[in-house]
Amino acid sequence: MDHPAGDVLAGVGPRLRALRRARSATLAALADETGLTASTLSRLENGKLRPTLEQLLPLARAHGVPLDDLVAAPPTGDPRIHLRPVRRSGLVTVPLTRRAGGIQAYKVIYPPAGRAPTMNLQTHEGYEWFYVLDGHVRFVLGEQEFRLGVGEAAEFDTRIPHWIGSADSRPAELLTLFGAQGERAHLAPSRH
Repeated sequence: MDHPAGDVLAGVGPRLRALRRARSATLAALADETGLTASTLSRLENGKLRPTLEQLLPLARAHGVPLDDLVAAPPTGDPRIHLRPVRRSGLVTVPLTRRAGGIQAYKVIYPPAGRAPTMNLQTHEGYEWFYVLDGHVRFVLGEQEFRLGVGEAAEFDTRIPHWIGSADSRPAELLTLFGAQGERAHLAPSRH
């Protein structure tokens, strides 16, 4: 089914906003990263400006997504997902979801303790859940500190100051679910 170009481009703004919020990036920070002005980014996100290829290319690069994801290109019939790791501040983040908005899934690899940037607690809107796939994690949430190992999980409100990193000399791998609007990952035990 063919969609007129206007319909395709109308969906770009909400996808751009969701990607920026999922990264907890401000318009100013994204402007610095892309070379576009914060005003232009705001108008793109609000649908008041029709995006051009020259604007979308640096945005796709900054968000670590293929250009096709920004414009919701029609599927090609290939069911494979081509994961593209994003390296930022010593972390390797692999987006596992391809849609903008809602709960986003990531595989995150934290470098060994001592190789990561200094521990800076951060806060932002949203809710996060993570599951330790490999290694050990040092997790600071407010005034509390936890050490989690393989098979353990945590869920928290990201408005509470927090920090996550490897707890020892090995990298730590996590599966992370993040909801920018505060969506929670509700897991219920099986009744069987």
